[in-house]
Amino acid sequence: MSRTDTLNQILRTLQAETPDIEASALVSEDGLMIASALPQHIDEMRVAGMSSTLLSLGTRVSAELARGSLEQVLIRGENGYAIMVAAAQGTMLIVLTTREAKLGLIFLDMSNAVKNIKKAL
Repeated sequence: MSRTDTLNQILRTLQAETPDIEASALVSEDGLMIASALPQHIDEMRVAGMSSTLLSLGTRVSAELARGSLEQVLIRGENGYAIMVAAAQGTMLIVLTTREAKLGLIFLDMSNAVKNIKKAL
């Protein structure tokens, strides 16, 4: 199994085991898509670029406000959450959830996925 297949499998497993996760992606810090399980109507290149920008901005804000290293970026919209966390070096895991998602469970499952991503990379 190729590394890409392994990463795609990790994303599919994350979504299958956590019903409140609707989509997921693994993006490089420079805004390139590595693996994704996003709906077809979502433009992967735009998501990767915007997520990279948000993570960079979050890192600078966290440092400027003396909050330490950035752990996550959380966006809450009327239809759910978009959560971004650092994964392996130079990568970030993004998930889209339902509005009713239990964030504690989502964070736990994302943490487990990040461990598997680190092993795969």
